[in-house]
Amino acid sequence: MNNSFFSRFTPKEPKFFDLLKQLSDVLLVASDLLTKTILCVEQEERMDYYRKIKEQERKGDQLSHRVFEELSTSFITPFDREDIHVLADYLDDVIDRINSCAKRIAIYNPKKNVKEASDLAGLVKKDAECIATAMEELEALRKNAIHLKARCKELHDLENQADDVYELAIIHLFEDEKDGIEIIKTKDILYELEKATDAGERVGKALKTIIVKYA
Repeated sequence: MNNSFFSRFTPKEPKFFDLLKQLSDVLLVASDLLTKTILCVEQEERMDYYRKIKEQERKGDQLSHRVFEELSTSFITPFDREDIHVLADYLDDVIDRINSCAKRIAIYNPKKNVKEASDLAGLVKKDAECIATAMEELEALRKNAIHLKARCKELHDLENQADDVYELAIIHLFEDEKDGIEIIKTKDILYELEKATDAGERVGKALKTIIVKYA
């Protein structure tokens, strides 16, 4: 086992920490672009931001694939291979969800932007910032265990906040919007935004597993 007594004195492969940090950097860029996408009102501008986010999504896929390839060829890993793979996959899932949000905004081209969509995008960005900090702290896990636990709690709290914002958004949407097509468009966009925060919380759960095993 990687967390056995003897493995603690065995040289580890630091490249995995760098790859995870790179994934979190891509997530940060994508989340920042999403907050700007939400504020757009013209379809051409929305499409332009979607293309930029799609570029980040491709980078995320490439990095996630690199993690998989490195795991298959590395003799020693800092944590269980499965835990590293799951963490990388969950990071990539958040980026995928952001891409899915931007895609819907660009294609649906809603007539107006609701405040709650901007609020949810802001929570997605906070998720990304929290995850980026956690990836910086992960390499010195035992030293940073308390801080990493705090990141996990923050991701959980952000997901709960997103649930509240989403529920209020749906209430306001059905109260204020009379156009059935616009209701369908906006509801789907809000749903994808909320699911992005769910994906962020899953990163926290993957980190919890690693903390329990190795801290």
